[in-house]
Amino acid sequence: MSFESVKAHLKQWNREQDMMEFETSSATVELAAEAIGVIPARIAKTLSFRGEDDQAILVVAAGDAKIDNKKFRQTFGFKARMLTPDEVLDQTGHAIGGVCPFSLKNELDVYLDVSMKRFETLFPACGSSNSAIELTNDELFQYSFAKDWVDVCKGWEEEELKEKVTLNHEA
Repeated sequence: MSFESVKAHLKQWNREQDMMEFETSSATVELAAEAIGVIPARIAKTLSFRGEDDQAILVVAAGDAKIDNKKFRQTFGFKARMLTPDEVLDQTGHAIGGVCPFSLKNELDVYLDVSMKRFETLFPACGSSNSAIELTNDELFQYSFAKDWVDVCKGWEEEELKEKVTLNHEA
């Protein structure tokens, strides 16, 4: 059901035919990267947090990024508390492993983390644990009706630095 609702959502931009479905699970960053054939950092993971008034907020981040609690609190004004799998399904309409910022059950605030800006395209899920679509940052922002770009993650800068060092040594 969730995959079909995302398909209907993406039809607004004639992108439903670009959705990918895999024979294998893409429910984790690692599995999705393997199914698509990209580095894990290029998987756009959607994280669900308990917001104010029990309304969830979603943060979409690069696959190698981790939430920085201090940055999160400074940005949103409350502590980062992830939803339980049942709460995620109830708030988004998508089960864990297929959560994406498209075709949400409730009107939720969606934010995109700057950790994704280093890539031309990323791969968010499409509502099921074996789906994805390749989107630019601008498309991801538009299709998710994102409110803003935020800087609430850590860990990815170190990975980016390691990649640059490796590339320089190979050159």
